[in-house]
Amino acid sequence: MSPTQILILIGAYFLVLLLISYFTGKNDSNADFFKAGKQSPWYLVAFGMVGASLSGVTFISVPGWVEASEFSYMQVVLGYLVGYFVVAFVLLPIYYRLDLTSIYEYLLDRFGPTSHKTGAFFFFVSRVLGAAFRLFLVAIVLQQFVFDDFGIPFEITVVISILLIWIYTERGGIKTIVWTDTLQTLFMILAVILSIIFINRELDWSFTEFLASSELRQYNKFLFTDDFLARNHFLKSFVGGMFITICMTGLDQDMMQKNLTCKNLKDAQKNMVSFSFVLVGVTFLFMLLGALLFIYAHKNNIAVPLMDGAPKTDLLFPEIALNSGLGLTLAITFMLGLIAAAYSSADSALTSLTTSFCIDFMDLDKRNEAEQKRLRKRTHIAMSALLIMVIIIFKYVLSRNVIDGLLTVAGYTYGPLLGLFAFGIFTKHRIKDKYVWLVTILSVVIIALIANIDPDKLGGYVLGYELLPLNGLLTFFGLWLIRERKESVSVSV
Repeated sequence: MSPTQILILIGAYFLVLLLISYFTGKNDSNADFFKAGKQSPWYLVAFGMVGASLSGVTFISVPGWVEASEFSYMQVVLGYLVGYFVVAFVLLPIYYRLDLTSIYEYLLDRFGPTSHKTGAFFFFVSRVLGAAFRLFLVAIVLQQFVFDDFGIPFEITVVISILLIWIYTERGGIKTIVWTDTLQTLFMILAVILSIIFINRELDWSFTEFLASSELRQYNKFLFTDDFLARNHFLKSFVGGMFITICMTGLDQDMMQKNLTCKNLKDAQKNMVSFSFVLVGVTFLFMLLGALLFIYAHKNNIAVPLMDGAPKTDLLFPEIALNSGLGLTLAITFMLGLIAAAYSSADSALTSLTTSFCIDFMDLDKRNEAEQKRLRKRTHIAMSALLIMVIIIFKYVLSRNVIDGLLTVAGYTYGPLLGLFAFGIFTKHRIKDKYVWLVTILSVVIIALIANIDPDKLGGYVLGYELLPLNGLLTFFGLWLIRERKESVSVSV
């Protein structure tokens, strides 16, 4: 597929998104931008959340991770499943009872303004980094397979990507995203299924023959229980996955904002439960696709593409789909899936950052209606510019597999949120609110020090995703230390 054909495909795709935006953004009100008028059908939200959760990172990086880690990522995904039930039946009832726009308003109600701002700050950092991770991956694919041929620098590629998202989310916000995410999830799942079918056909396999092949057995181990010291041990991955979901979904404004557009709590819970099972199945398809890509590459002597002189397994899927002679249909399928996966998470990230900054930092609800809309639009532009800068920085500092990097960063930034919400939900204590920022910063610093301990000093134990719950536990303990103690009152007789 030529770069010109890819550009035409991208242009046509965004025309469809702009058409959806036109119809859903007619009102251009803050109520629609932030909550979609609380009229979203739960099944649309559930289906659209699949694409937003998987994103371009899963679409490319998970298949590219299979050769190095086999199917070990499925251990994390099984933990996700348990985490989604915690979100549905512990966190969602709280958010609906308080009728929140930003979920961090809970911390204001429970503890005070410092806790509110601290929670919102950690979300802000987490979501900026997470969205930048996802868009960075798509940008390097577009750069390598499209824009390099036109002599367009990487920085311009990033600007174009963010500009397109800003255009179709600028008016409708979350109301537009509920509908565009549904379309994008459909494209992404079709891309995976059709890619598996086309590559199997090229290998002269049926799907059942592929599942029974000796080649697949080289990659399909997903339970690792032999060495507890290893990073990918089942228990560590499962528990880590559970807390990643609780934090990166249940304590994340981006993911919860979609749920809060449902008509009522019952619909939101149906959305969350159904979405969780679909997500596990779709992720397993990605793992199968990853194994199939490496099998096909080995059989056809296709080398892993280089980026800055080093092999980059994240680029194997686009290399095979676009440059291995498998036909225009597969190339179109891949590009549609990639674009859909990338933008289904990036557009909602941009909207949630705008929402959180307006509500949590700018006290939007205390301003008049005209000023509210003006502030929302300016913030939306500012968040777009911030994402552009962070993605460009990543090109020069990021070296590890993107999905692994994303989950590692989550251990640092979502841990304080986990501790704050857990303390608020499971205890009745008030805290000395003004010290909360100090507790959370110290927790992150301690976790960073622990994460850099040489495994030899821990008896060979390799730290992994369990850093996230450990971070939450440290924050919880710190909040316990600054809890308000009731003073005894002496009564004179």
